[in-house]
Parts: sequence; C-alpha cells; structure tokens
Amino acid sequence: MTIETSVDSTAQPAVESASIGELTSLIQGVLAQTQDRFQHMSDQIIRRIDDMTKRIDDLEKNINDLMTQNQVDQPTL
Repeated sequence: MTIETSVDSTAQPAVESASIGELTSLIQGVLAQTQDRFQHMSDQIIRRIDDMTKRIDDLEKNINDLMTQNQVDQPTL
C-alpha cells in the first residue's frame, strides 16, 4: 500500500512569494537601521566640528587680546 501525496503547483509560487516578501522586508529594515546609524554619526561629527570651530574662534580671540595687551604687532594674514 502506497500513499501518494500530490503537490499543488500553485502552492510553490505562493511560498516563494512569501519568502521574497519577508526577505525584502528584512533588507528594508536593515537598510533603514543603517541609515539611522549613519545619520546619527553624521550629526555627531557635525556637532564636533561646530564645537571645534567655536574653540578655534575663542582661541584666536584670546591670542589677539593677549597681543593687544602686550602691544605686539599683529601679523597680516
């Protein structure tokens, strides 16, 4: 006695379609997460650059103030 199983030919594409959909969803999630991380890192870098710019401006001002107090000729740039 043998038991025959029939495979519905329409079931295979439906399974593949579901797998492709899940894979697509997974990839989109990973890409969104990567984009969020990249944006966060970019924001941090920009904040650090802005902070360094402010520090450099303050340093230049302090140097100029010291040079003025000591009556040193300022170099021309």
